[in-house]
Amino acid sequence: MKIALLGYGKMGKVIEKIAIERGHQIVLKTNSATLFSPDDLYDTDVAIEFSTPKNAVYNIMTCFEAKVPVVVGTTGWYNDFEMIRNRCEKENQTLLYATNFSIGVNLFFEMNKKMAQLMNSYPNYDVRIEEIHHTEKVDAPSGTAITTAEQIVAQIDRKDSWKNNVRTEKNELLITSKRIDAVPGTHIVTYDSSIDTIELKHVAKNRNGFGMGAVISAEFILNKKGLYTMKDVLFSN
Repeated sequence: MKIALLGYGKMGKVIEKIAIERGHQIVLKTNSATLFSPDDLYDTDVAIEFSTPKNAVYNIMTCFEAKVPVVVGTTGWYNDFEMIRNRCEKENQTLLYATNFSIGVNLFFEMNKKMAQLMNSYPNYDVRIEEIHHTEKVDAPSGTAITTAEQIVAQIDRKDSWKNNVRTEKNELLITSKRIDAVPGTHIVTYDSSIDTIELKHVAKNRNGFGMGAVISAEFILNKKGLYTMKDVLFSN
């Protein structure tokens, strides 16, 4: 495949290395200071978007203009999600988005949902989330933490919303966000009672898992139309 990398920071460089190892070609690389147009995507099979929240919507729209399938790993742009989804469906475009492209994290999501189902029957356990990322990560909480929280809120009757760093009501699920140098990503779900503590934890050792998932996702959406998530990539067979 001929791939455009929309966002060429640390994550973009990891994706580039993995894509080339898998026999693909990088035909365009952009960063937040790069202006590009649909014409720049004329020789592109798939775009992979790992930029910043403020650039993501423009990048997605530009891919739509060029009719190029796009894989989006940036988070923090979901206030515009309904608009993007409507355009994708109306124009028969191709978009695959995920809050996290790591295969391990997506298995973590499935375990998180099952655990929340089980813990709904045990109100003596309070639940909280902690997420830790590198200091360059712009959004907080992370998209992965938000997905984790939304899964818990959907399953546990005693929680109906989440709050970042400050919780005022028992019905709110607390997400604590920390930013520490050189931490690729850690997410911990803790169920705590007066008797014991249960934890579900995912620790990324490096960015390779995210990069591999993004490239596999690009391979997955080639020649497809519609809206997809990482769940389609991993669990559609």
